[in-house]
Amino acid sequence: MDDTADTLAGTPGAAAAAAAAATQESAPGGAAYRNLVAATVGFTLTFWAWSLIAPLGSTYHDQLGLSSFQQSLLVAVPVLVGSLGRVPVGALTDRYGARVMFPLVTALTIVPVLLLIPARSSYAAMLGVGFLLGLGGTTFAIGVPLVNSWFPPARRGFAIGVFGMGMGGVALSGYFTPRMAKQHENLPFLVVAGALAVFAVLAFFLITDRPGRAVPTASLKSRLGSAGRLRVTWELSALYAIGFGGVVAFGVYLPTYLKTWYDLSPTDAGTRAAGFALVTVVFRPVGGWLSDRVHPAVVTAGALVLVALLAIVQAFDPALVPMGTICLLGMAAGLGAASGSVFAMVAQVTPQPQVGSVTGIVGAVGGLGGFVPPLVMGAIYSAKESYSIGFMLLSDLALAGCVYAYGRMRAVRPD
Repeated sequence: MDDTADTLAGTPGAAAAAAAAATQESAPGGAAYRNLVAATVGFTLTFWAWSLIAPLGSTYHDQLGLSSFQQSLLVAVPVLVGSLGRVPVGALTDRYGARVMFPLVTALTIVPVLLLIPARSSYAAMLGVGFLLGLGGTTFAIGVPLVNSWFPPARRGFAIGVFGMGMGGVALSGYFTPRMAKQHENLPFLVVAGALAVFAVLAFFLITDRPGRAVPTASLKSRLGSAGRLRVTWELSALYAIGFGGVVAFGVYLPTYLKTWYDLSPTDAGTRAAGFALVTVVFRPVGGWLSDRVHPAVVTAGALVLVALLAIVQAFDPALVPMGTICLLGMAAGLGAASGSVFAMVAQVTPQPQVGSVTGIVGAVGGLGGFVPPLVMGAIYSAKESYSIGFMLLSDLALAGCVYAYGRMRAVRPD
């Protein structure tokens, strides 16, 4: 038995596995940080592409004569598709690796970005292109398993939080897209398409999968089924639907809310929405960093109780300056930190070969959490001409998530 083990230990496969295990336990090297930076830049650019429609939603509202619900549906469609698409993309990343998937998905996203130019005169065409644009939102399920594989467990919370800063693509879109559109209506689409093309080429050379990466041999269906049978997958999905779903919902609907309720110009509304997104970006790695030091369930609970309290205040329609701004930025901080802490839990409790599949499911449900609120807010405003009910619903969900995270998820321990 010992001779057999010694023989196996001398095989190339065993040597690669041993080297991979040693890499996991050692401090991350230059390759880990190179992949982290490249993945974060790519996530940022594809997220910008994913949210191109939202900052121009009021423009399309006026040009196409849309109702509030139609406008909400238009900005929400890419969110829905990008969210659901994370499930197969995450599983494909488990199989083929980020080395293949990241440049491929980035390059394919160029197509719907350019199609936004001829489609803008037709609502049906915009919905169709928005469906395709959802592809840009799937790169999250590529980057998480990539970063997770390169960093040891004690550093994963922070590393995945840094990668999550790619959500800043929403802030870039909110700030730059309407300003570029003022210069020329096609300019934002051409700039983003060009940036995606450059990154797709660079990613082909810069992104590498960790040596010795475990490649699943089971079918896509069985791998997704295995991930779906894990109780923690759905527990984390529910919490992520509140945290990241809130971030996405505000990202796509906040410009409309600020323009409609506070009578801001599209540019000013986009700027303030970009500030909201920037705060979520900053606090996502903060949530991951804290989760490396205390149980991420505690961090999640604390972040969500902050969101719940501030959502109640915002439901009473305070003046934008200063109280409304304080509430919105405080909610941004809480939602960003919760997003980071929830995915720190994913990294802790998920076996490495299943990280992509679990990430896809959790990310999909989280994105779906961002699909529903814009539709609800648009429908409520159309019926009641008020957003208060929507903020109270957010408060209820955040409080429920706080209680569940603190009461149940603290019992979850790393495998």
